[in-house]
Amino acid sequence: MNKKVADILLRKGSNITTVPPTISVLDGLKIMADQNIGSVMVMEDGRYLGIMTERDYSRKIVLMGRSSNDTPISEIMSNDFPRVTSADSIDYCMQLLSDRNIRYLPVFDGEQVIGIISINDVVKETILSHEETITQLKDYLHSAR
Repeated sequence: MNKKVADILLRKGSNITTVPPTISVLDGLKIMADQNIGSVMVMEDGRYLGIMTERDYSRKIVLMGRSSNDTPISEIMSNDFPRVTSADSIDYCMQLLSDRNIRYLPVFDGEQVIGIISINDVVKETILSHEETITQLKDYLHSAR
């Protein structure tokens, strides 16, 4: 039973919080705080440009002494995250997140962004998958008696 990115999107939905590249870092942070999320997707005219994460903020604004009020989000966003598709396996995503030491993966269908998954989503799906396996094994053992 090999779980895919599609399983995560089905469970959590594929709603993406997007912001334009010109928005200030502070306004981006406010949106993240309001929605209790750790990243926003930066898009322009329906085109994916990158993702701003809490890590981008702490490393590129706080540590460099920049102003979150005057800095546009496009200057600190990450645009080098690997892309995944809904057909990619959860194991593959876990490997990517771990190897690259990142917490988010944009999900694409061709050039179209269809979602975003986090390390939390991947861990949650892995746990659910293990729980299903355990239940199936228990059922099998009970029926084998």
